[in-house]
Amino acid sequence: MKHYLDFEKPIVELQAKLDELRKHAAAHGMDAAFEEEIRRIEEKLVETRRQIFTQLTPWQRVQLARHPKRPYMLDYVRLAFTDFEELHGDRLYADDRAVVGGFARIDGQPVMVIGTQKGRDTKENILRNFGSAHPEGYRKALRLMRLADKFQLPIVTLIDTAGAYPGIGAEERHIAEAIAVNLREMMMMEVPIVSVVIGEGGSGGALGIGVADRVLILENAYYSVISPEGCAAILWKDRSAAPQAAEALKIVASDLLALGLVDEVIPEPLGGAHNDPEAAAAALKEAIVRHLSELLPLSGQERRRCRYAKFRAYGRYARQPSRLTAPAELTAVEAPVQSGPVREDRVAGAA
Repeated sequence: MKHYLDFEKPIVELQAKLDELRKHAAAHGMDAAFEEEIRRIEEKLVETRRQIFTQLTPWQRVQLARHPKRPYMLDYVRLAFTDFEELHGDRLYADDRAVVGGFARIDGQPVMVIGTQKGRDTKENILRNFGSAHPEGYRKALRLMRLADKFQLPIVTLIDTAGAYPGIGAEERHIAEAIAVNLREMMMMEVPIVSVVIGEGGSGGALGIGVADRVLILENAYYSVISPEGCAAILWKDRSAAPQAAEALKIVASDLLALGLVDEVIPEPLGGAHNDPEAAAAALKEAIVRHLSELLPLSGQERRRCRYAKFRAYGRYARQPSRLTAPAELTAVEAPVQSGPVREDRVAGAA
């Protein structure tokens, strides 16, 4: 039976009714009455799909980002890239299969493509560690990025992970240090870097391959410092408050674009990328090629300067008035929300 989410139930019921009517009509002969009823249900099905998928809540989009049929990193590599040649190992400890990378071409342009890969079934999920990388995964990614920088190849990263692996072994092998080094080194790369969140973008596990000149996101993906369930457990003391947390975290594509945390939202087929992987891959490819064409003419120094400025400008905060100089009637609630880097004088004034 095809997997469906709770909010898709009206669509599933209409589709089942339509299939049953078509089967009945085929068995007993199609007549005008059957044709009219089938046409009416088809129209209602189209309208129901449109209403549901154009008014999704943040939590529903999180569910779509985790859909088991959603295209994963290697699906997009197969559909949008050519001549992919996978490279293995971090040359330090092991080959983490949650992180996949290698040489490829996109629209004829040679690139280094790197991403996190989940599994479709239990066996593959164990192999891929459910898409959660160990330290050696990030060190493998860094090795490949340094190779790309050496040979002047653009880097494309495809992000789909609930987060870095939090196990004891990962901590023993210094996963925080591995991610931190990636953040530093990606900021210093001179080649163009385009990152795309294709599903889940979980915390530092995602950011470890997400420092880029352009950060894109698929329409039904999310990018967050913590999962909605984790946030709900901390703030509401109840994981069932995840829908509220998803709304408060502003983690879906439209919110991230409004906050300036991503550069573009890539549209998906109605109902999600899993409904038409080829169309989703075509949209992904077009966006990557377009952004690379804008970045390639720049010099390495220009790209580094723009990339630094981009991430330095992240953040929105409310400026609190100084106790010494601000008018008494101006409160923190009334102060305007500003976007940009936090300056030391503002931090001091708010202390």
